[in-house]
Amino acid sequence: MNRRMGVRLFWAVLAGAAADLAGLGLIAAAAWLITRAAEQPPLAALSVAIVATRAFATGKGVFRYAERLTGHDVALRAQAGTRERLYEALIPPQRPRHGGADLLSRMVDDTEAVQDLLVRCLLPAAAAAIAGLAAVVVGLTILPVSALVLVAGLVVAGVLLPAGTAAAARRWSARIAPARAALAGRVADLVHGSADLAAYGADGQALDRALAADGALAALERRQARVHAAALAGGTLVQGLTVAAVVLIAQRAGAGSVGTAVLALTSLVAFEPVLPLAAAGERMAGITAALRRLREIRATAPATTEPPAPAPRPEGPLTVEIDNLVVRHPAHDGDDLTAMGDASPRPAPGRRPSAPGDASSFPSPGDARSPDSGVPAPGGDGRLPQSDGVVPQAGGVVPPVGGVVPPVGDVVPPAMASGRPALDGVSLRLTPGKRVAIVGPSGAGKSTLLAALMRLVEPESGAVRVNGTDLRDLSGDDVRTLMTGLTQDPYIFRASLRDNLRLAGPEADDERLSQAVRDARLGEWVERTGWDAELGEDGRTVSGGQLQRLALARALLYDPPVLLLDEPAEALDEEAADRLMSDLLDVTRERTTLLVTHRLKGLELVDEIVVLEEGRVVQRGRHDELVSVPGYYRDLWESEVLTRR
Repeated sequence: MNRRMGVRLFWAVLAGAAADLAGLGLIAAAAWLITRAAEQPPLAALSVAIVATRAFATGKGVFRYAERLTGHDVALRAQAGTRERLYEALIPPQRPRHGGADLLSRMVDDTEAVQDLLVRCLLPAAAAAIAGLAAVVVGLTILPVSALVLVAGLVVAGVLLPAGTAAAARRWSARIAPARAALAGRVADLVHGSADLAAYGADGQALDRALAADGALAALERRQARVHAAALAGGTLVQGLTVAAVVLIAQRAGAGSVGTAVLALTSLVAFEPVLPLAAAGERMAGITAALRRLREIRATAPATTEPPAPAPRPEGPLTVEIDNLVVRHPAHDGDDLTAMGDASPRPAPGRRPSAPGDASSFPSPGDARSPDSGVPAPGGDGRLPQSDGVVPQAGGVVPPVGGVVPPVGDVVPPAMASGRPALDGVSLRLTPGKRVAIVGPSGAGKSTLLAALMRLVEPESGAVRVNGTDLRDLSGDDVRTLMTGLTQDPYIFRASLRDNLRLAGPEADDERLSQAVRDARLGEWVERTGWDAELGEDGRTVSGGQLQRLALARALLYDPPVLLLDEPAEALDEEAADRLMSDLLDVTRERTTLLVTHRLKGLELVDEIVVLEEGRVVQRGRHDELVSVPGYYRDLWESEVLTRR
């Protein structure tokens, strides 16, 4: 917390204490005024008490308003700062360890704990301490023995009871936030994957799991509610017993009606700011757990290390040299929800997995991306026009600045499961204008190679150099400015088609946007849809093929010096994929390109083909050279030719 926030917090504490003191003075002055007036003294004897009562009544409202204003100002600023630091912690590339629903829960619910820490715990505790001290001073002035009883009651209600509720709540409060995140994940699966769950007859099981998560959370919250109720009842009981004891002592000590009334009402009001502390103690246990979850995110080590003094970004035509590169994924943690690698991705909710060029893998009935789903969306007929022959699948553009490791799925990559390197001694040279295709089975290390080029994973040995400069000497943002493109995990925001494209080119005019969508074979669809059509969250109102090509259009619009493309024809049927690959190979002519693909048709146009198996280069050469010798490439080519007949 900076000095300015500290000053604001001090004024909030001061205003809260002043409001409680004004309330205490109001009751004491009113009690004295009423009981003294009953003795019918001259009016002049009551004038000071009358003025004091009015002043305290007015001051209480003013100071309470000031306390609420300054206190919530500090709390909301602190919450915003916490969320900002959490965002900053998520920016460096790292292996995602938490699901989206869990991260959302931490971003929303756990950061609100900072607000509760200030508004419901620290500010009330400070104000209660000052008000309680003032009440004890009043008791000492009128009857010292009563002050001792009051101190005992305040200690029980303001210290022992909050400590007890905190200890009781701590037993399960650390489980409430994870339980809430688990429920959020189950609900997200139900909402976004309802069509697929119904198509596969798994909706009942998914609903049962969501209900079980809801029941677990409800059970924890019921226990928390019982602690809250017990704390409230216990505080009220202590308050009543303390006031009764003070009155009894005052009567036996002969304090008189005026003194007894003042002591009784002062003791009663002294508990007003103290009683909420029991609930604050209970809440403090949850706040501690929430802050611990936030620290887990901020403490996560980035996947790559930034240089202390980054080298200048290389300029001009780029030559990329990959020299004996070895990349090994960290040991799989059973708690990890996602892992970087070449394993087949788990489709996002609402998407069906598909093989490249599998024309039979169309969206399931009711799929949000299916042409027959009837999902309302902007367009001439109330929905986004769908193109033919597409299947849902992932793909996307790594953000050119501040990119995050694209999660590939919750399947452990084969390299991680076996302990072998994901890349084992890979060497490659990309000269300006050269196009290289990377081919190999799933798990061969193709996507890991792209991740290493984008500085999303740390090499174990070897090097990647750009114009002679090691990537480890450049900032990650500079690397991803030089080399980026289409990766496996796109994200479409709930915004217009134009705005989604301009993520890659904020200053792009309509002509550049139109050229990008034409190169990605989306021109006719955009003409029917319109540039201002709003796309659903995560692109749920478009088909998988449209999503893939929209991501490709963003990559082409960004136009990095080295274009990386990971399965650009994924999620398309055979004919559409062939047309797209033909156009793509045409627009990338004389452009430095690294293409990862399972499709071999058209690769006779690239300058070099590299075949990866188990992280090693097993073949390299041009298309006609590789099909003439036995090996994986010729086997895959013959299989592809056979399936096209």
